[in-house]
Amino acid sequence: MALEHFDVLIMGAGLSGIDAAHHLQKFCPNKSYIILEQRERIGGTWDLFRYPGVRSDSDMLTMGYSFRPWTSPKAISPGDDIRDYITAAAREEGIDRNIRFRHHIKRAAWSSEEAKWTVDVVRKLPDGRDQPVTLTCNFLFSCAGYYRYSAGYTPEFPDIGRFQGRVVHPQAWPEDLEYAGKRVIIIGSGATAVTLVPAVAKAAGHVTMLQRSPTYIISAPEQDAKANWLRRVLPAMWAYRLSRWKNVAFMTYIYQLSQRFPNFMKNGIIKKVAEELGPGYDVALHFTPRYKPWEQRLCLVPNADLFQAIKSGRASVVTDHIETFTENGIQLKSGNILEADIIVTATGLVMQSFGGIELSVDGRSIDPGQTLSYKGVMMSGVPNLASVFGYINASWTLKADLICSYVCRLLNFMDKKGMRQVTPNNRGQTAAAPFVENFTSGYMQRALASWPKQGSKSPWRVYQNYIRDTISFKWSSVDNAALEFSNPPKTSSKPAPQELAAVGRHEP
Repeated sequence: MALEHFDVLIMGAGLSGIDAAHHLQKFCPNKSYIILEQRERIGGTWDLFRYPGVRSDSDMLTMGYSFRPWTSPKAISPGDDIRDYITAAAREEGIDRNIRFRHHIKRAAWSSEEAKWTVDVVRKLPDGRDQPVTLTCNFLFSCAGYYRYSAGYTPEFPDIGRFQGRVVHPQAWPEDLEYAGKRVIIIGSGATAVTLVPAVAKAAGHVTMLQRSPTYIISAPEQDAKANWLRRVLPAMWAYRLSRWKNVAFMTYIYQLSQRFPNFMKNGIIKKVAEELGPGYDVALHFTPRYKPWEQRLCLVPNADLFQAIKSGRASVVTDHIETFTENGIQLKSGNILEADIIVTATGLVMQSFGGIELSVDGRSIDPGQTLSYKGVMMSGVPNLASVFGYINASWTLKADLICSYVCRLLNFMDKKGMRQVTPNNRGQTAAAPFVENFTSGYMQRALASWPKQGSKSPWRVYQNYIRDTISFKWSSVDNAALEFSNPPKTSSKPAPQELAAVGRHEP
């Protein structure tokens, strides 16, 4: 029996996967595609994360799709609203008809003789059994995000088993967790921790944010007043585009200011925190990081909710190191003891490239960490494979939109030239830097060895610059010396008959 075949196989039905499907339907209407999603619903990150207060850590005017206006008055939005936005985009464009849920991709093998990928999948049946499924495709597009879904990162805390209360990680927040009136310790100081603290503090007896070192935290209004005004006086798409570019320009300005004048930015951020918390609060200890702004991602809190929780006495911050866990809480290296009923380990994610699948090309196993990244999208020596990795200094979707547009341009160029394979060839270019440079966050540093490397010059560099990437992805030539276009040996450049009869072809 012939295997089911598609022109493009998209990994993941989250923010990026739906974006990819939209672009394919619009710019490559003759391409068949399928989306494989290991979970049971659309949404990716925004379906997985269910901890209290989960929300966007970027404004939705830039994190929303370029093709679909974000119309909610809340620019910093709850996770449920984001998932509904993604789901509505998929439903209204008919993308949801091409999604297969509970399909976990395990491995993908490329054959140069056939110019196609063979993808091995495990489908989770309703009765819980695993069913092996094999599909083939011409082009593999990874929109699987950048972290492991199965479990987050938890350090090896000393004697954690002694604690008699409950220990949870935000990535696997239990539905039955009751924290009303309880003493809660949240370990961490990143985006998840600063979201959890004010949300849990509304009902908990007291919440303590325990951190080894501070993070830069900035407050912004939950609603974008200018964007909401524009929406009242202009058509929705015009208002959205103007608001989006306004925020892109502001983010770019802040990032460049941080790079050129880090001490100026540092002092400005800390001054704002001091104004929020008032005189007498030890901002130097709890909110003054040792690193420069944007060496780690800035944490955004809407309407100063974290600072309000601290000022009200419902929450507090402790900066110290853990000595050991006790039966009733945590003993710190300072000798102080924090008592708790519940401990939340908001200690980060486990990054993984390409959804953690095994990759091979003509029987040769591919280690992404030994390849060079082409434009931050493809890997040297690996044909017909692209992936989405967004910005660290701006909204993820800004880059996802650009990458999806570029992949469509690439596919159309191949069709025009009658070529079935495209392979980035580094031609002597050697690794010069990790995939993400000058970014010290622990989750990134733990994983960079397994990600593609950067070369010393374009197109082997990964830029954190939306304006520059817009020129590179949308307007620069697709055809350049770094890409090798070819056809299988001794075969016609025309697709095989079974490929033309691919099932699941969407309507243009």
